Amino acid sequence: MRIVFQQFCDSLTAARTVRKDSPSGEDGLTLVEMLVVLVIIAIVGSMIAMNVIDRPDQARITTTKTNMSTVSAALKMYRIDNGMLPTTQQGLQALVEKPSTPPVPSAWADGGYLSSPALDGWERPFVYTNEGSRFTLKSLGRDGKPGGEGVDADIEG
Repeated sequence: MRIVFQQFCDSLTAARTVRKDSPSGEDGLTLVEMLVVLVIIAIVGSMIAMNVIDRPDQARITTTKTNMSTVSAALKMYRIDNGMLPTTQQGLQALVEKPSTPPVPSAWADGGYLSSPALDGWERPFVYTNEGSRFTLKSLGRDGKPGGEGVDADIEG
């Protein structure tokens, strides 16, 4: 074992003493080369940032559509349990707490159908309308006003 260890130490010592001589100026990166790399990284970073800046509104639209699906499913469960949808006056609050205004649901689920009032991606309540056996559910978009274009457009579900 001692012989193997001695050979190992000798090989390390030999490796340390054997060095290649490099031509002048090729030992590492210069300051100018480092600055060029940093400028390239900054340019790529700014290009990525410009593409990501428009994403928050897209994320809010996706959140709104997902929340609308959840509310639609809760409304369908409400209709299955009670044989009717909440009235327009009762609104979506009927999914959170049992309505006290007529028609009072006969088999309202313990704990409700949603844990809290549903909001769109801009933290505003959805617009709910009972149309008899159907319902309309929509978000008024970023501007909170009916109509609009782009991210300000109404989202219906």
